[in-house]
Amino acid sequence: MYRNHDHGGNIFDVAQQLGLAPSEIADFSASINPLGLSPMVKKAIVSALDSLVHYPDNGHRELKQALADHHGLSPANLVIANGSTELIYNLPATLHGRRALIISPSFSEYARALARHQWEWHHFTLSPENNFLPDLKLLEQALYRGYDALYLCNPSNPGGVLYPRQTIEQIHGLCIASGTVLVLDEAFMDFCEDASAKHIIVRRDNGIVLRSMTKFFGIPGLRLGYAVSGTDLAERLNETGVPWSVNTLAQAAGVAALKDSEHNRQTISHVRRERDFLVDSLSGFSHLKVYPSHTNFLLVEITNGMTSSELKNRLLQQRIMIRDCSSFEGLSPFFFRIAIRTTEENKRLLAALKNTYP
Repeated sequence: MYRNHDHGGNIFDVAQQLGLAPSEIADFSASINPLGLSPMVKKAIVSALDSLVHYPDNGHRELKQALADHHGLSPANLVIANGSTELIYNLPATLHGRRALIISPSFSEYARALARHQWEWHHFTLSPENNFLPDLKLLEQALYRGYDALYLCNPSNPGGVLYPRQTIEQIHGLCIASGTVLVLDEAFMDFCEDASAKHIIVRRDNGIVLRSMTKFFGIPGLRLGYAVSGTDLAERLNETGVPWSVNTLAQAAGVAALKDSEHNRQTISHVRRERDFLVDSLSGFSHLKVYPSHTNFLLVEITNGMTSSELKNRLLQQRIMIRDCSSFEGLSPFFFRIAIRTTEENKRLLAALKNTYP
């Protein structure tokens, strides 16, 4: 079974319930670039408005080439989609098989997509006591029980753990040996690009890398994502997709986002600085345990008995949203996730927590 729950970022629903404007709420529940979208992206969107009288480029030629140049890949290795979630939902129909193993806790949409296509799935649940690190011997044993696909998120969500490229290569090797396709979700890899396994997957095949352009580049409202794989799987996945699913403005935004190296550099610098600040500040709360992260979010465990749901409601009274993580497979009711936001917003969160933990 998969757990039913809302995702983070439902700020419009929350604002309506509280009778507030969305701008009055500090949203720490969605892990989006705290600096917002690039000025070059805004300009590109405006410049593309006149092109809306035409159908979008269904071959995504300019965006594919920009991504190929950015990653040192061939356009033939790329699949463009309306967010990586579209790829997640198209994959089960593209892959051969009916049984999947999900390394958890992880993104709930994997299980939802598998259920929609009548796949059977099981969870390989990691422990917070071991900082969510997988035991490769146990994973190998699990894979030999017969799975057609293995779903793994790196960096992990909601844990923020970054598995070294060597570990991913070992896991990929286990998948090849057991006849399992590796579905590697690198939705947050832009924050630590050097650790990406994209070239390993393309070189050795038998896998696919999912990437999102909504988190790091700050355009979740446009919906844009892509996949990296061998040419055969890329071609099959392209055929599975719906025509014109990626609109003209999203394609223009994606190209411009890749070009703005200065904004991207500032994003990484800001996230690292503010993440260190929050980790250091949160360590001063005796009832909170912060888990190490390489992303733009932090997983936190409450140790004094208050549930994450209770804390979420208390912070909502102070117009702050956090992500209650109790619905994630493998996490107790005492885990929550917070995004790295602006300096001012991060200080506002800390002040609210002090009001909650006087």
